[in-house]
Amino acid sequence: MVSIVRMDKEENPASIAEADRRGIALFIERVWSEDGLAERTLEAYRRDLEALARWLASRGRSLHTATREDISAYHGTQAAAVRSIARRQSAFRRYYACVARDEPDFVDPTLLIERPKMPRSLPKALAEREIEGLLGAPDTGTVLGLRDRAMLELMYASGLRVSELVELPLAALNTRQGVLRITGKGGKDRLVPVGEEALARIGEYLASARPALARGRQPAALFLSNRGEGMSRQMFWTLVKRYAQQVGIHARRISPHVLRHSFATHLLNHGADLRALQMLLGHSSLSTTQIYTLVAKEGLKRLHAQHHPRG
Repeated sequence: MVSIVRMDKEENPASIAEADRRGIALFIERVWSEDGLAERTLEAYRRDLEALARWLASRGRSLHTATREDISAYHGTQAAAVRSIARRQSAFRRYYACVARDEPDFVDPTLLIERPKMPRSLPKALAEREIEGLLGAPDTGTVLGLRDRAMLELMYASGLRVSELVELPLAALNTRQGVLRITGKGGKDRLVPVGEEALARIGEYLASARPALARGRQPAALFLSNRGEGMSRQMFWTLVKRYAQQVGIHARRISPHVLRHSFATHLLNHGADLRALQMLLGHSSLSTTQIYTLVAKEGLKRLHAQHHPRG
């Protein structure tokens, strides 16, 4: 955290009022401790707020005295991509929300500023043949290969989030009924079926690989690292990248979440009901799930264009 709150050298350090400097530092410390934001996000917030403070100072104003007109005028001077604008606005909104929490009479200058419309990007999904190649990449003649194959099979078979997969306790798996009890976002539980192939791979892992990794201990996690501890998101991301590279899938097209997207898209392509998919994915809103219908439609259009005589 020290690297975030320290005051780096600036082009013109005197241009930022000391009160603004302290306010930014306190804000960064606050959102780090309360929300656990990534260091990269915190650094971007700090940079955006310092840039605004400099601009305001050059006009005889400060972050605390800025008006809605000031903030709007500043946005007008900053040509940038929509996502950069959205991030900058997010930094300002969060900063002023913190100020308003501490000062009940403070008027938040960002409240009536219109949010930029973000372009709707479709989730990435691999083709089914690519998934088959990825799932077959681990060397199941090794302990770690058995574990990795089981993890990949389960994530694709059940559409789990990465955090749900790596945090899955052994007690959540019912091999007799072939279901998982998943605790998802907001602490909501859901039951997710596990396919036969995934169950078979998990069975192989439990029979030999997990005991070898556990080394006589009784860890709670289903999937263990080579230290006998629960896996992390970073560990799983590393192994996904490695296996993708082995089978010729470009790094830009793969991430752990792509397996979840592929699960949803392939189910819809094979006629799954949207409401059922919503329950499997643990989405609180059907509108979140509906984006996968767009992915499926895009796939059908490509197929039509490729094979239809008048495509």
